[in-house]
This record gives sequence, structure tokens and C-alpha cells, in this order.
Amino acid sequence: MNPKQLEGMLKQMGMKMENISATQVVIKSDNGDITINNPQVVKTTMKGQVVYQVSGNADEATFSEEDVKLVMEQSGVKDEEKVKKSLQESNGEVVEAIMKLKS
Repeated sequence: MNPKQLEGMLKQMGMKMENISATQVVIKSDNGDITINNPQVVKTTMKGQVVYQVSGNADEATFSEEDVKLVMEQSGVKDEEKVKKSLQESNGEVVEAIMKLKS
């Protein structure tokens, strides 16, 4: 089935699909962030409800926002991105991240 036929069928069923140009999608949770770089994002609208479908390679953070705050306090580093990078490089090990930033 060609894309035009598929689009016509979806329209008859009351569905509308739209590709969204995105460079990064970040999902924030209590257990850390999930970052998807260069994702494919499709917005689907059906009967007034909107659904976003995101696909791509995900990088899951192995640390929480509490870990970031703790490392910032203990290391004296105020740059949150630098702290997050240190935590990523130390696989979420808080003590290792603090030591790395203090050296």
C-alpha cells in the first residue's frame, strides 16, 4: 500500500498522523532522565486525543536529580551540566563523581 492510500484510510477512520522534526527528546522521571537524540517523532490525533510516538536510541541516566544536587553540594560545583556529565562518566556512582570533580 502506498503512503497516499494509507493516509486516505487513516483520514477516513478519523486519524491524522504528522511527523515532527526533533533533535532531542528528554523524558524526566523520579529515577533519572531518558534522553533520545535524533529521534523520529510522530504525532497521531484520533477522536480528539493526541498520542506522540518516539523512536530512536535512548541514553538512560543512572542517577536521580537528588544525586545531582548531592554532588553539587559536596563538590562545590554549581554547573549542573558538568555534574551530570561527571555522574554519567562514573556510571551514577556519587562518591566517584564528587572525587572526580574535586580533583
